[in-house]
Amino acid sequence: METGAKRARGIRLPHVRQFVMEIVLIGLCVFLTVEARGFLTRDNILNVLRAVSMQGIIAFGMTMVIIAGEIDLSVGSAVAFSGCLCAWSVEFLTGRGLSPEASVAAAIPVSLAAGSLVGAMTGWLRVRFRVPTFISTLAWLTVLKGVAELITNGFPLTPFPEWFNFIGGGHIKGIPFPALVFLAVFAIVHVTMHRTAFGRAIYAVGGNVEAARLSGIPVGSVKMRVLAIVGLLAALSGIMQASQIMSGSATTAQGWELDVISAVIIGGASLMGGAGTARGTLVGVVFLGVLVNGMTLMNVSEYWQHVVRGGLILAAVLMNLAPQENRR
Repeated sequence: METGAKRARGIRLPHVRQFVMEIVLIGLCVFLTVEARGFLTRDNILNVLRAVSMQGIIAFGMTMVIIAGEIDLSVGSAVAFSGCLCAWSVEFLTGRGLSPEASVAAAIPVSLAAGSLVGAMTGWLRVRFRVPTFISTLAWLTVLKGVAELITNGFPLTPFPEWFNFIGGGHIKGIPFPALVFLAVFAIVHVTMHRTAFGRAIYAVGGNVEAARLSGIPVGSVKMRVLAIVGLLAALSGIMQASQIMSGSATTAQGWELDVISAVIIGGASLMGGAGTARGTLVGVVFLGVLVNGMTLMNVSEYWQHVVRGGLILAAVLMNLAPQENRR
């Protein structure tokens, strides 16, 4: 009976933390509405959505990875690599006589496939050689950045046609297109995690690998698939980032991996695996975006912004670890 009670508490605690973060987010919005002039305006709200969308897209994939008990530190470099690969492919194909439209249509799938392949290779190294993803993705972080610099020769590539800017900078009925993609990815991941056998398998693998294996769940396949998904979403974000700045640059998205992981942890996911939700990550992403936006509107020093964000991450990690210590 005691074990069952502990298990029940373990199931409820992530939802309690998520509820607490939702209340904190509402309280933060109320505070900023009063204290920060211009916060609660349509333009500013859309600006927040635009600002968090590209990192948020990756965060939903990272949620799946962390729930499965793994991590990916290479997503920032993967964003830069994918944007540069897309730009290089467009330049190469255009130089071979293809129209700009056909070149972009071919370059986008190539970049998405490359991002997914990198993630799958990380999973393969984990499954085949038991290389911790912390180590392999740390290596990919450097490799992908180096490849991005090689194919661009250290200079931004600007081969895109003007219409390409819509993907990262366009609007549909006044709403930024990246924000719509962000919400669509959230919906897909949410349904996948809570309404499909694959989602249940991710939770099972992250909760107890050996029990999942004995239950017939293909643990290796699950890990490879979630890592391929986060690679795919990083590539999608890279293409959108390249569209927004209309170039492929190896210097983009530096440090994004920390922001993405921060949002997932603040949203209630456990670094030990087995706990977390797409809804929680949505709250974490929006919370960080609102916090940064509010501090900027209030003219808070950028140095203090780093201090506040770091403190919040530490607090979120401690909230995740405390219940596990109590169950020992």
